[in-house]
Amino acid sequence: MKQPHLLLVEDETHIARGLIFNLEHEGFLVTHVETGAAAMAAFEHQPFDLVVLDLMLPDSHGLDLCRLMRQSAPQLPILILTALGEEQDRISGLKEGADDYLTKPFSLDEFLLRVRGMLRRSAWYQPRHARQESYQFGSNRVDLRNMQAATGHGDIRLTELECRMLASFFANEGETLARTELLKSVWGLVEDTETRTLDNFIVRLRKYFEDDPANPRHFLTVRGRGYRFVKEPE
Repeated sequence: MKQPHLLLVEDETHIARGLIFNLEHEGFLVTHVETGAAAMAAFEHQPFDLVVLDLMLPDSHGLDLCRLMRQSAPQLPILILTALGEEQDRISGLKEGADDYLTKPFSLDEFLLRVRGMLRRSAWYQPRHARQESYQFGSNRVDLRNMQAATGHGDIRLTELECRMLASFFANEGETLARTELLKSVWGLVEDTETRTLDNFIVRLRKYFEDDPANPRHFLTVRGRGYRFVKEPE
């Protein structure tokens, strides 16, 4: 079985050492760099299975790196790990293509759980697993196989987790999906995990696919329960 290769971009030595030790103990191969320039040099010269990315780097901002990596590797799982924990920081990270966002200080167990979950879903989500190659609703057409979508706002490239979430909604059209159910099925998180990542992804999907994101007709919030996808609103 191939040893997963992770790129760790972290300039705080004590944090990096702890992560490297535990990741290698879990059987991962880790390449560690401390600057944005070194990160892009490594990224351009070898393939990685997952990137753990700090935001505040000595020579650059991690969001710029995230955007560049996502442009050339739309399926690459990217986990942002940073001290910037405000909601707007999380939203900015997700807008630039990150799949998940973990703030410092963090639980090592949760970090490893998220890494393993992201790698597992990345391996599982291959084109042949798409339940339906093409799905159309409203003025949108989603191609899960090629991770692309044509929308009223233009053509977009989808990330692996965006496709994973869309596939869950499409397969359960009209049904309310609980937050805990989505967190578990899409991110692999335990049911009592508190995270705004799900809500931020819903915001992103609405911006992609809703004619008026502030008044969604397809991706609906069911207060106190979760979310529901409606293919053909009344």
